Amino acid sequence: MQYKKIIAALDILDNGRVIKGVNFEAPKDIGDPVELAKRYNDQGADEIAFLDINASFRSRAVLLDIVRKVAKVISIPLSVAGGIKTIEDMRAVMDAGASKVSVCSSALERPAFLSEMEKAYGKQSVVLSIDAKRVSAPGDKPVWHALSMGGRIDSGKDAVEWAVQAAKLGAGEIVLNSIDTDGTGTGYDMELCAAVSNAADIPVVASSGAGTLEQIAAVFLETKVASALVASMLHFNKATVGEIKKYLETKGISVKW
Repeated sequence: MQYKKIIAALDILDNGRVIKGVNFEAPKDIGDPVELAKRYNDQGADEIAFLDINASFRSRAVLLDIVRKVAKVISIPLSVAGGIKTIEDMRAVMDAGASKVSVCSSALERPAFLSEMEKAYGKQSVVLSIDAKRVSAPGDKPVWHALSMGGRIDSGKDAVEWAVQAAKLGAGEIVLNSIDTDGTGTGYDMELCAAVSNAADIPVVASSGAGTLEQIAAVFLETKVASALVASMLHFNKATVGEIKKYLETKGISVKW
């Protein structure tokens, strides 16, 4: 039986605090990442995902310290993203306690980096994060581009084609972030999730926009995504991981306890 997973996402600033914004902007302070990671672990999350927002030398030292502390208090996989540009960067994060490393801008700039990561740590530890933004006009066939630098630079690459290419290069999983729905609570970009999960032959994580239990169930029922990433609903106490999983079971969706 293939279980669907719930991943708790924590965006971290260089001051070591968790924040959450809308459409990648206007972040609010949420709390301490170690406390939050343990809370979501205890609630039954299948994985914790960290994103180093600043990706600076200062934030890297802060992040590595947080990863070490979190690894001691959780019993589930920990994925870390933000500013990973070399195998040495990946090694530092993995040695600190991460199970997976996620890359976005560095892979767009140099796709071969994904192959280097796979060779160093195996496909299961390589995650491609795609920050996708719809560029097609309303009514036209939907097209999304993969953006870099926290959504500030349009790479010009078709997001669906990039997902397929990345899987061939060595990515073992794709985290699909929709800039259009991020933090809005209006639901995942279902067309984007369907397009990428249908095209890629590796697990896809739906990210950005979850605001209700119904929306989380819908992305599993209507697309082929393997996991759903949740942030705002957890951070703002709209639901616990356990409540999400119980609801999914009522809809016939298999989850792991």
